[in-house]
Amino acid sequence: MVRFKNDDSAYVGRYLAVVADGMGGHAGGNVASASTVLDLVHLDSQVHDDEPLTVLADEIQAANSLLSELVTTSPQLSGMGTTVTALLLHDRRLALAHIGDSRAYRLKNDRFEQISIDHTFVQRLIDEGRLRPEEAEVHPHKNVLMRVLGDVDASPELDLATFDVEPGERWLLCSDGLTAVLRDSDIEGILRGTPDLQECVDTLVELTLAGGSPDNVTVAVIQIDEDADVDTEPSAAGEPPRTTSVAALPRTAAAASATAPDASTAGSADGESTDTDPDAGERERAALIRQDLSSRPHVLVGAASLATETGQIPIVTQRSAERRAARMLTHKAENEDQQDPQPDQDAQPRWRRWLLPTFLTVLALLLAAVVWLGYTWTQTRYYVGSYDNRVAIYNGVSQTVGPIQLSHVTDISDIPVDSLSEYHRNRVEETLPARDLEHAGEIVNELRDTAKAVLCPPADPTPDAGSATASAQPPGNNACGGEQ
Repeated sequence: MVRFKNDDSAYVGRYLAVVADGMGGHAGGNVASASTVLDLVHLDSQVHDDEPLTVLADEIQAANSLLSELVTTSPQLSGMGTTVTALLLHDRRLALAHIGDSRAYRLKNDRFEQISIDHTFVQRLIDEGRLRPEEAEVHPHKNVLMRVLGDVDASPELDLATFDVEPGERWLLCSDGLTAVLRDSDIEGILRGTPDLQECVDTLVELTLAGGSPDNVTVAVIQIDEDADVDTEPSAAGEPPRTTSVAALPRTAAAASATAPDASTAGSADGESTDTDPDAGERERAALIRQDLSSRPHVLVGAASLATETGQIPIVTQRSAERRAARMLTHKAENEDQQDPQPDQDAQPRWRRWLLPTFLTVLALLLAAVVWLGYTWTQTRYYVGSYDNRVAIYNGVSQTVGPIQLSHVTDISDIPVDSLSEYHRNRVEETLPARDLEHAGEIVNELRDTAKAVLCPPADPTPDAGSATASAQPPGNNACGGEQ
């Protein structure tokens, strides 16, 4: 199956590999995947300000914020989203960040395994023991995603992990177009039996297409080289790296003429008008991204490649170009004057990125405080009701919040509810509020007197000694409080 719109994007360089699959059937799936991939490619470096896993997670969160900005300025893109599966190599360790149903496989020490976990509805059913793995393939909701990158979540939950790497091990990243057709055993056989990486990728793609893949197919195969530990001397601008620690060859199976939002309707991400020679601006932004990418060996495919080559996705190229321009200017200033470094251009966006989560956290704490105070107040209240057909005193209020009962029994009297008059019995069933515990006790005493009045008939001043009724009563206490 060949689609005329490619929602997949992928990038593989010396230190970074990422595959993103835009949400099919949603407007802007190609925009979401291209924007995310292009926003991460600057991580293709061996020098980072923080731990690689932290850097990778932070940048994916930043890419998610960018998608939200795009939807704000271009409402027609509402609902777009993308999966992300990314690897970042640093000092013989791989940082993995994953969200969605694209997959990461590893072949190491003769063991092949799926490392990532699908964030799908059927995978959740499998994890809960409600569905067998073989049933997932034919489940009607097998393509329903539970977690994606997009405008639906201000702080998406990523799966994060770090792995030690060894020379010769292989990793495979792919979109679900591959796994919808090929079984894991088929993928393993090709990954094991094909020494050449390009041939390995080509074979996987060709078998997937021959099997009638229902979606775009993107595959990246990464192999750790013997010289994964490299010297830290930088290469000259435009020169290839002196060693290659990661070799990767992605391939996407989809029509080359992918469609994209029209520039006249999509607009620009920062609200600038595109009426004044928009084509020139798009070409300049695309050229800037190409200049940035040309400084390192890499492979870029899918919607992200289309954005940089043609500028047909102006939102992506503009926003990504702005971020790259800021970084390039910063690096240039640092090289010219090491004694007067420029401030980090991304500091303000990084700070703003945490503003909403902080606000939501404070709001949640305030809500929790209000709930706690409300519950504490209910425990100062009392009422009289029934418990097991007995009049009882309750502490709290006679309401529930979901499964939470806001009251509990503090005292059970010896007064049967059935012994009360119909009027008082109904009042007890509907509960009688009390000001405090002492007041509740007074209410119970009044009900006791009412019960006695109901059960005790007026005394007969001249009882018949031979009465059958009198002789039938056993001696002892009765409800009237006396003896017979």
